[in-house]
Amino acid sequence: MSRRLEARHERFKIRGVFTIARGSRTHADVVLVEIHEGEARGRGEGVPYARYGETVASVLAQIEAQRPLIEGGGTRAELTKALPPGAARNALDCALWDLEAKLAKKPVWRLAGIQAPKSVTTAFTISLASPEAMAEAARQAADRPILKLKLGGEGDLARVRAVRAAAPKAKLIVDANESWHPDRVASWLDAMAEFGVELVEQPLPAGQDSMLADIPHPVPVAADESAHDAASLDRLVGCYELVNLKLDKTGGFTEGLAFARRAQELGFGLMVGCMLGTSLAMAPAMFLAQRASWVDLDGPLLLAEDRTPALRYQGSLVYPPSPDLWG
Repeated sequence: MSRRLEARHERFKIRGVFTIARGSRTHADVVLVEIHEGEARGRGEGVPYARYGETVASVLAQIEAQRPLIEGGGTRAELTKALPPGAARNALDCALWDLEAKLAKKPVWRLAGIQAPKSVTTAFTISLASPEAMAEAARQAADRPILKLKLGGEGDLARVRAVRAAAPKAKLIVDANESWHPDRVASWLDAMAEFGVELVEQPLPAGQDSMLADIPHPVPVAADESAHDAASLDRLVGCYELVNLKLDKTGGFTEGLAFARRAQELGFGLMVGCMLGTSLAMAPAMFLAQRASWVDLDGPLLLAEDRTPALRYQGSLVYPPSPDLWG
């Protein structure tokens, strides 16, 4: 039976403004892929990320270039060879998994040979702003068990201090998005420990990871921008305690499974995170989050609107997707 590929750009409004060290946004731009075969439809969502040179147009062009492969019955393994890791491969790969699940009438977790998903607790992101603004945002979210603070370099100690005072009971993790100066990393890690921060993500720019092997880590440090696919992990040993798995970086659920296995083999703790997307982007990651020490799948909570059907969130507790959403 023949397949039909569809792909399109969709835009979802963010609640307020989302700001990290690299800039601010008011909308989430995503690429939706649908693969039809008979009456079955598999879906996947990719989030183009400028940090890796991606745009909506470039991702749609990459997907279009794979039309002969996809509509010709190509496999996920062939797709992995045809496209590099990134949002385009992620959307296509996840759509192929969803299609297979629909055709086989079996859940993805059975097809992948992994455990059935259960609800997990996600971190809730506090956008980068002034210490006062971040403290107010944290105060409004102080009932959430885990807060993730977006940092930006200068002024970060004041930001964390203010948030800690505003939400004294919350677990805090911080994401520097490559913004810390090398000369400050050691002392700022000490300060994070004093503030009770439990995890620091990507303090230094990707490529400067080796420096982290030479300083103490009073707080565990996770690689994000430095960790892409499974092959990228070996060189990070000794520099980080954890690696952040994001499907838009691995280029899909297929490589996400390989990434998680390799991380375990190398002794890394696992964090499962996301770009700013809808429930359809989070759904495949829920199957990998089962083995994670930290989960950051709050994308839909930061949007003013989501897809229907959507993931079910109860506070910071997120439940596995229904089959009509994905998997």
